[in-house]
Amino acid sequence: MSERFDCFYCRDSLQGKKYVQKEGRHCCVKCFDKICANTCIECKKPIGADSKELHFKNRYWHDTCFRCVKCYKSLVDEPFMLRENNKVWCGDCTTNEDAPKCKGCFKPIIAGDQNVEYKKMVWHKDCFTCSQCRKVIGSGSFFPKGDDFFCVSCHENKFAKTCAKCKNPITSGGLTYQEQPWHSECFICSNCKKQLGGKRFTAVEDQFYCVECYKECVAKKCAGCKNPITGFGRGTSVVNYEDESWHDYCFKCTRCARGLANKRFVRHDGKIYCAECPKRL
Repeated sequence: MSERFDCFYCRDSLQGKKYVQKEGRHCCVKCFDKICANTCIECKKPIGADSKELHFKNRYWHDTCFRCVKCYKSLVDEPFMLRENNKVWCGDCTTNEDAPKCKGCFKPIIAGDQNVEYKKMVWHKDCFTCSQCRKVIGSGSFFPKGDDFFCVSCHENKFAKTCAKCKNPITSGGLTYQEQPWHSECFICSNCKKQLGGKRFTAVEDQFYCVECYKECVAKKCAGCKNPITGFGRGTSVVNYEDESWHDYCFKCTRCARGLANKRFVRHDGKIYCAECPKRL
C-alpha cells in the first residue's frame, strides 16, 4: 500500500495534481495562493503559483510589476535602484532625479551638459537668457538685478546713466558735474578739446574752458595791467565800472597808487584817482 501524498494544509491528495513545495512542505496551488504566497510590494496582491516572482532584500514583486516608478520601463534583467517608499528606479531616472535642476527649464542637468552656475543656482547654458531681450547669455558677461539677469547691452540701456552731452550710456568711468553725468571724453574744453576731468576749468553759458583757453578766448582784460581776469589765484575779486574791468589789486589811484577797491574814487580824463588826488592836479 503506497503512502498518501496530500496537501499539508487542506489534506487533499496531490496525486497527479500541480503542487508547490515551500519550506519543505507540499501544498496545492489553492492553498499556496491563499496561505503561502508573498505579497507584491507594488500592487499589494499575492504572487500566485502561476506568476513569476522577483525578490530583492526581502521584498517581492510580480515580474509585470517590477517597473521603474518614473518611466515605467520593465526592470527585469535591467540595472535598478530601490529608493524611498520601496520604489524601484531605472539607472537613467535615478541619474536624472539626483542631478541638479535647471533654474530655467526645471529639467535635470546631467553629466556632460554645458551649464552656468551663479550663487548656488544652475542653468543649462542655452537656458541662461537675458530677462529683457531673451537672448542667450550663456557664458558671456551679465548683470544681476534681483531675480533678473541682463546682458551688457540691455543693462546699459535700462540702468546705466546717460551722458549729458552725447546721451549715450556711461558703462564705465565717467564724471559728474552739477549732478549730471558725463563721459570723460565728452567733458572737454570747448576751444582746444582737451579733457577737463580732474583739471581746473571755467563754465561760461554751458560751455567749458580750460584755464589757458579761458584766458585767451573768453576772459575780460584788466584795464590796468591788460592781463586776463580769470578768477583764479591772486585777485579773484573784480571791479567793474563803465564797461571796463580791473583786478581788484589793479584798481588803484593813478597818482598815489592807493588801492581803491570798495572805496570812493574819481575818474578824470579816463584815469582813476582817489578822492584826494584830483585836488592836487
